[in-house]
Amino acid sequence: MTQGFFHEVVLNRNLVQRADQCKGRFRSFLLHTLNQYLINIRNAEAAKKRIPADKLVRLETIDPVDVPQAISNLSPEDTYNYAWLSTLLDQILSEVEAKCCQDGMEIHWNIFHDRVVQSILENVEPLSLADICRKYGIEDEKKASNMNITVKRRFQAALKQYICNTLTSEAQINQELEEIMQFF
Repeated sequence: MTQGFFHEVVLNRNLVQRADQCKGRFRSFLLHTLNQYLINIRNAEAAKKRIPADKLVRLETIDPVDVPQAISNLSPEDTYNYAWLSTLLDQILSEVEAKCCQDGMEIHWNIFHDRVVQSILENVEPLSLADICRKYGIEDEKKASNMNITVKRRFQAALKQYICNTLTSEAQINQELEEIMQFF
């Protein structure tokens, strides 16, 4: 395991060059990286136990997924980005919805879903604020708009937090967010 760690992580992933003295001690960085490596090894071993080799399904036997025509014409890089962003969007929307429900903000989430998510995913005109107010029994449009903005901010914060977990510098984070917004 030690040799694997040094070969795979320290040498192949340029661990020493990625160390940043401003973020703390090298030994703490090394220990954290080693712990992550060990977790990955344990997870891989557990996956091998859960999925025996003779139980795997060959990809040739599975029907291909229906992909919208516009996506099938994209370059391989853009297709990968589309798949990654779709997964990211699903994950963040699920997380924000769960958090809203946990905080007793189901109507907030429903407004956000009706005004933003549904209009984007289904390419339909968003419901007007007047329709939203009638649908959910809200007294005025300003309150409905504020409820929508609250969930938008939660979505933006969750997206930024996810990006922050994968990148190290503020410039990279802002660049990644810009690229994501351009792709959407």
